[in-house]
This record gives sequence, structure tokens and C-alpha cells, in this order.
Amino acid sequence: MAGAETKIQPWEGREGTDVRNAEDEGAAQGAGGSGVDQGTAPCPAGHGVEHGVNPTAAPGIAEYPEGDRDLEALEREITVFYRRARASSGEMARAVHPELEPAAYGLLVRLEEAGPERATDLAGYFGVGKATMSRQLRALEQLGLVSREQDPADGRAFLVRLTDEGHDRFTRVRDARRARYRRRLSAWDRGDVTELARLLEALNSINIPDDRCPGA
Repeated sequence: MAGAETKIQPWEGREGTDVRNAEDEGAAQGAGGSGVDQGTAPCPAGHGVEHGVNPTAAPGIAEYPEGDRDLEALEREITVFYRRARASSGEMARAVHPELEPAAYGLLVRLEEAGPERATDLAGYFGVGKATMSRQLRALEQLGLVSREQDPADGRAFLVRLTDEGHDRFTRVRDARRARYRRRLSAWDRGDVTELARLLEALNSINIPDDRCPGA
């Protein structure tokens, strides 16, 4: 039952090891409304070079000098987008469960889309530390939103899955969000929506906050 006092066992990593005491690599909520705490992630090759220019970039690839207006406009709009996304993530988390942390909402999204996964795989997907992931999964389990089951491929490991209650609560909130998107984007050309999705996917594939990269 959600919110009930439950004795939660240690969440286990890929090799079945207790990750409760692993070094916590971060606790700041994810930019872009992913809803998962951000830990230390590898920096891309060449990151931190002056003005962010990669000296090995292929010919024809745009290089932006300091003060470039297009890049500054993009930065401004991304900042607004991230701020609104974080606020929205908090609202959706509370709609799923009053005690759900905003940072954990993205975990529900991932589990709904991908199905059962190992805790270590979830940590790798979101780029967070094992201890951060362990803490968030314990909280979700205590609320009755996720459970774990033995991995049939490896008896030493466990898979995390949404419970029936977690699935029902999440899909209700997700469907309401999608309905809002449909209303707000109803006047947009479909091609523009498709292009925006493509560009955001490209941005998300390279986006690592500068404050995690030495020399940035």
C-alpha cells in the first residue's frame, strides 16, 4: 500500500552488490525536465576547448565565435525551456503521488517506455551515480510505485518494474500531459512539430552541463 511503512532491502547493482554506500555522484535535478538527479557523467571529447570550438571538427561544421547572436539566442531559449520543464516535472510528480520527488518522475517515464530494467542500467541511462539511483528507487518502492523481481538472466541481479498502481497513476498523468500538448500545438504545422522533435533529440544526444566538465 502506498505510503505504508515497509522494510526496504538494499537495491542491488549489476553484479548483485549493495550500492547503498557507493559514492553519491550528484543530487541536482536534471535539466530539461528529465526528472532524474544528475551525477557525474563523462565529458565529450574536446569539451572545454576555448569557446567550445573543437579543433578537430570536420570541414563545413559550424564553429561559433564568442558573442555569436544565434548561439546566444539559443542559450536564452533553452534556459527558459529548462526552467519551465523543471517546474512541470514537479507538478507531474505531485499529480502521480503527493510524496513523489520531482527528480524521480523521469524514472517512471523510462520504466513505462522501456519495461523492467536493472538499477545499474537505469543509473547509466540517466548518467547518475549508483547511490543516487538507489535512493530514488527505494523511495519509489516505499510509495508502492515500483517493485523489483529477480532477473531471469542473472539470479544475482534484480529488475525494477512499475507496479500496477505505479503504471495506472503514471499513465493517467502522462495522458493528461499529452492532451495539453495536443491543444497547445494544434495550430502548428505538423512538419514543424516533427522537426522540433528531431532537433530536440539531437540536442539531448549531446547535452552535458558544462559545470560537470573540467575546464569548461
